[in-house]
Amino acid sequence: MNGKVPARSVWKGVFSFGMVVLPARLYSATEEHKARLREVHSVDSGRIRHKRVCELEGGGEEVPHENVGRAFELPDGRLVLLTDEDLDHLPLPTRHVAEVLGFVPGTDIDPISYGRAYYAAPDGPAADRPYVLLTEVLARTGYVGLCKIAIGRRERLAVLRPRHGVLVCQTLLWQDELRDPGDLAPSTPVTDQELQLAETLLSELTGIEMRELHDEYGRALEQLVDAKVAGGQVETLPVPQPAADLLAALEESVRAARTSRSGEAD
Repeated sequence: MNGKVPARSVWKGVFSFGMVVLPARLYSATEEHKARLREVHSVDSGRIRHKRVCELEGGGEEVPHENVGRAFELPDGRLVLLTDEDLDHLPLPTRHVAEVLGFVPGTDIDPISYGRAYYAAPDGPAADRPYVLLTEVLARTGYVGLCKIAIGRRERLAVLRPRHGVLVCQTLLWQDELRDPGDLAPSTPVTDQELQLAETLLSELTGIEMRELHDEYGRALEQLVDAKVAGGQVETLPVPQPAADLLAALEESVRAARTSRSGEAD
C-alpha cells in the first residue's frame, strides 16, 4: 500500500452498540490515481476553462468562489438558500452519532453495495477499550456491524468491519441505488464436463498475490504520448476472440496453467 492516512478526519462522532459508546474519527482509507488529461478545444488545442457564472447576470462575469452558495429547489422552482451554518444545524442524528442497528454475517453483504472505505480511529483514551473490543469480536465472529452515518452532507448505510486489527467503516449504497440487471445474462446451457473443467481451471489459477498487481494505464498513456510527440504510432494490441470450441479452450487453458505452475516451482 502506498500513501499515508490523511491527517484531517472526515467525520468525528461516536459509534454506539447497545450501551457501549465508542468515540471515533474517520479518515479516508483509499485514494484513486487519475490520469493527467486536460480538456482542450479540439480545433486549436486551446485549454478549456470552466467558469462559474450567474444566469441572471449578463456579460459572463465569473462569480468569486466566496459568493457561491447552495440552495434547495422546491417543486415550484423556487430556491431556498442554505448557508453552511444552516447545514451544520441539520437535525440529523447520524451526523455525529452512528448507532449500530445490528450485526450480520459479512458474507450477507452483497459486494456490489460497497462504497467508500474509511479507517476508524479511537478518539481519546476512553475509546481504546471499546475500539479493541469491537474490532476483535467482529474478527472472531465474522460478523459486521450495520449502521447509518452522515458523511459529507449525505446519509448512508455503512458497515463496521475489521481489517488487520483496524476498524473500517465502509459505506453502502441504498437498495434503490442498485440497478436491476434485467435480462443481461444469457440462458445458454453448459455441460457437466465443461463445468468440471472450469472448476479444475479455477483451482489451477488460485493464489494471486495482490501486491504484485499494478495499474498499467499511466504507463500506457505515457507510451501513447511519446509516440504522438515523435510522430509515430503505438502498436495496437490484439483482442482475444471467443473460442469456437469451449471444451477445447478449457482443456488447453488447464494444460497451460499447469505448465506455468510447474515452471514457477522450478
